[in-house]
Amino acid sequence: MPCRSRSDPVNEISAPRIRAIRHRLLAWFGGAKRDLPWRQTSDPYAIWLSEAMLQQTQVATVIPYYHRFLQRFPTVRDLAAADLDAVLELWAGLGYYARARNLHRAAQAVVEQHAGRFPRTADGLRGLPGVGDYTAGAIASIAFGERAAVVDGNVARVFSRLFCIRENLQGGPGRDRLWRIAEKLVPADRPGDFNQALMELGATVCLPKNGAMCLTCPLKSQCGAFAAGRVADLPVKKIKTPVKDELHVVAAIVDSRNRWLVIQRPTEGLWGGLWELPTMVAKSSAARIDTASQAEMLADRLVDRDIEINSRPFCDITHQLTHRTVRFVGHVCRMVGRPVSARHSAKESDVVIPKRRWLPIREINAIGISTAMRKVLESLVTINGTHVRKRLSRSP
Repeated sequence: MPCRSRSDPVNEISAPRIRAIRHRLLAWFGGAKRDLPWRQTSDPYAIWLSEAMLQQTQVATVIPYYHRFLQRFPTVRDLAAADLDAVLELWAGLGYYARARNLHRAAQAVVEQHAGRFPRTADGLRGLPGVGDYTAGAIASIAFGERAAVVDGNVARVFSRLFCIRENLQGGPGRDRLWRIAEKLVPADRPGDFNQALMELGATVCLPKNGAMCLTCPLKSQCGAFAAGRVADLPVKKIKTPVKDELHVVAAIVDSRNRWLVIQRPTEGLWGGLWELPTMVAKSSAARIDTASQAEMLADRLVDRDIEINSRPFCDITHQLTHRTVRFVGHVCRMVGRPVSARHSAKESDVVIPKRRWLPIREINAIGISTAMRKVLESLVTINGTHVRKRLSRSP
């Protein structure tokens, strides 16, 4: 079954080949599957939680978060009743924070619209916030035994090699073909095991580029790319999204008697709903502006005491996001007197006053902050000579 000049149409996958793929894959999975905590339960809540966390995140990173979430919120009702701040705090460090907000919203929808019980079909699950085709198929097949298909990045790579698909898999005809293949292959018997076996094969054997371990693959006799010596060429490399220019951010670190001002970011957008030492996007490149003046202006908006600012930055660091580099330049702003709530004068009536807290530095890391903000906080710890480094470097 060598790779042809064009990919085999889905309807040309023969019944004997489908049976062979199912049999070989399930037999292999029975002995090769990793012992992962979410494979020890049929609870749709726990399975849904794991699938949400595993999006864009490595298994080793997810496992401790998964255990902590289930310990803190053991049922979907517990998660629905929780404050969003508590959910984001527990999520801090995993990134892609819209997942946490959608988890909270979906839990509330399950409780309010479904009496605390997850819909048992992929179609029903897709009605929950943040649940797309893949997540719906995974929950429905694993938790409820529905014959529902899944396609994630690992499955896409397996299919592209197995069936010699040489088109863009990110959208349009390529994506549709992957889903039609998945729907044709998934069996009525043990659909959850089959889907997990596909994902496991892509995660541990059918690895990207030259990392594929074809000689140990249970499907090598069925693989067109292996027969043609084209494994390293598939899937076709997508055009990478270029990294945008640096986003320059000024941080104003406001101190009052060793208690520091932290504010909550807007719910939507970058690091939505997390807490931070106050920041603002610089009006131009940090290399060409007076960052101290902008930090002073930011602090002046947030507190009603005279500000004394250190013109020398205490940090000038970068944090790499998927498609953007963020540069933080921070200045310490000290004020005299006890901390007070923000002013809201007539001339500033168009300024949205964020939720805020005044905290000792050792307590800031205990609330939900981003990995990027943790770097800024580390710099603040260094200049203050405090002894809380171990508290700040705790495993997220």
